Amino acid sequence: QVQLVESGGGLVQAGGSLTLSCTASGRTFSSYAMGWFRQSPGKEREFVARINRSGSTTSHADSVNGRFTISRDNAKNTVYLQMNSLKPEDTAVYYCAATILSIATRWENYDYWGQGTQVTVSS
Repeated sequence: QVQLVESGGGLVQAGGSLTLSCTASGRTFSSYAMGWFRQSPGKEREFVARINRSGSTTSHADSVNGRFTISRDNAKNTVYLQMNSLKPEDTAVYYCAATILSIATRWENYDYWGQGTQVTVSS
């Protein structure tokens, strides 16, 4: 069982930056690949980024590639999402998630979810 808690969301102007954190409970954090997803009203949950168990492999959605960076610190049981050059269309609730699979992009393949953190980008 893994419990995930996100933090770091907020209101930022377009062009600004935010760093989201997601801290996991338990001692098996390094056993899980991690992902970030987002969802805005009226839209489906959207893949943002994923990282493998060791942190050696990452992937980002085309919409955020070059602007967002996922990373993890297994010693701190934490995964991060550094978001730069934010745009109004990045406004959403951001969720971190954990999967026992070695890597996954579809949200249906993730086993544990945080409660979400709101990111609002003003124009």
